[in-house]
Amino acid sequence: MNPLKQLEQCGQSPWLDFVRRSLIRKGELKTLIDRDGLKGVTSNPSIFEKAIGGSDEYLDDLNRFQRQGQHTPGELYEHLAINDIQAGADVLRTVYDATEGRDGYISLEVSPDLANDTKQTVDEARRLWRIVGRDNLMVKVPGTEAGAPAIRTLIGEGLNINVTLLFGIEAYEKVVEAYIAGLEELAKSGGDLSRSASVASFFVSRIDSLLDKKIDAAVAKGADKSKLDPLRNKIAIANAKLAYERYEGLFSGARWEALAAKGARTQRLLWASTSTKNPSLPDTLYVETLIGRDTVNTMPPATMDAFRDHGKIVPDAVQSNLDEAHEQIATLEKNGVSLDEITTELVIDGVKQFSDAFEKLMGAVSKRREDAKPAA
Repeated sequence: MNPLKQLEQCGQSPWLDFVRRSLIRKGELKTLIDRDGLKGVTSNPSIFEKAIGGSDEYLDDLNRFQRQGQHTPGELYEHLAINDIQAGADVLRTVYDATEGRDGYISLEVSPDLANDTKQTVDEARRLWRIVGRDNLMVKVPGTEAGAPAIRTLIGEGLNINVTLLFGIEAYEKVVEAYIAGLEELAKSGGDLSRSASVASFFVSRIDSLLDKKIDAAVAKGADKSKLDPLRNKIAIANAKLAYERYEGLFSGARWEALAAKGARTQRLLWASTSTKNPSLPDTLYVETLIGRDTVNTMPPATMDAFRDHGKIVPDAVQSNLDEAHEQIATLEKNGVSLDEITTELVIDGVKQFSDAFEKLMGAVSKRREDAKPAA
């Protein structure tokens, strides 16, 4: 049986971390749903930059839109992206209906430049929600200090939110608190909690990539190489397992049960950045080790293809060897490498990467605007 389809039997939903117009128009997205049990789609500025800047499939649309008047690169991007998001949401609607709103979502990100501004993030999320006009949209909001209160407000208004750029347990706990508090506000206003959905996107492979550099630096300063070397390519998975352990604790107890009784559903952990950056690692490492109930794994196309081809199903893998995961992180800290410092650095760098990608996206749209201009 197709390993991707088997994930559903383990309680995990496979999502695709990729979007472009041809994927939707040529029926490839529907094929992924039918063949692989695909349950959702995520996007980001980098994905749109590659789609718009790396193909000619948007030129006709750009040309038509420009005939309606002068538009900034930002307006052109939004026109193209929202068309794709709406079309993708319509294809995924069958999944949304079949799962009663648990899956079937497509994500669109607020501008990364707003990551540290709560009010502007809220205003932008509301605007995107209104313009896209699809029940199965998830607006992506970063899990920064400014993002947490925005998440609370938006969940309280009934928007579906994909919280992005989560690396550390402490930040994750704040996001869950924002989600639960938002649901409580939604309940007070008479909202339907059963139609509210959110995922917490916990980034994985980037931790191991940065950790290698931190271990090298620590060893150069005299840290015990024999203790630190065995932790390479282990901490990202250990950290994710600890996040899942917290998930189980946070979504239990009287406060949560009161919301669940009104139809509320947990904010699932979504494993993001699950492609392996180190070519010496198995290409399905961050899928096989993080299979778990009530989770999502969003995979880029190459990782999804690899898992379909030779992925191994390990039910509840994310709950295995928890003691070892705790021990690995403790050993890391004892030997001079701080996981908190790593995750803090990754959040800052992640915001910058997405901002840089957004700027590059604007450049790609500007170039495409010139390419699309009709000859005089």
